[in-house]
Amino acid sequence: MRHTLSVLVENKPGVLARVAGLFSGRGFNITSLTVGETEDPTVSRMTIVVTGDDSILEQVSKQLNKLIDTIKVFDITAEAHVEHELVLIKVQAEAGARAEITQLAEIFRAKIVDVSEKAFILEITGSADKVSAFIDLMRTFGIKELVRTGPVALTREAKRKK
Repeated sequence: MRHTLSVLVENKPGVLARVAGLFSGRGFNITSLTVGETEDPTVSRMTIVVTGDDSILEQVSKQLNKLIDTIKVFDITAEAHVEHELVLIKVQAEAGARAEITQLAEIFRAKIVDVSEKAFILEITGSADKVSAFIDLMRTFGIKELVRTGPVALTREAKRKK
């Protein structure tokens, strides 16, 4: 099973290395890891995606909580949350294919961020499913290069009862 963890850590040098070392030292695989500063510059949020059963998730959470730089660990897998990725794709864009690539970009709300004589660089954000579907369509034109961030996620606010 795929689990999404949101981990708040102190924004200090070496924290990322300690977290990655914790996983590798115990034989856990990180599917995706995204890190960035929060609204508080002394705190970073890590969005970590791991695959495994509930016992692996429990072990990972316990180990993360033991790290001195960890502030809080949240398993947001089952909670209502917004999860998005960013992808940049350099795709072969010969003259005959440019209109179709542009149309597909519009449908998926992707942006063409660079144009050259023979290639486009497109930017797309969204759910993993949306991003994967767009990548699959771009394969037919010939993907030259691709970079994918992995997800970032925030839990939704609880709805107030009237």
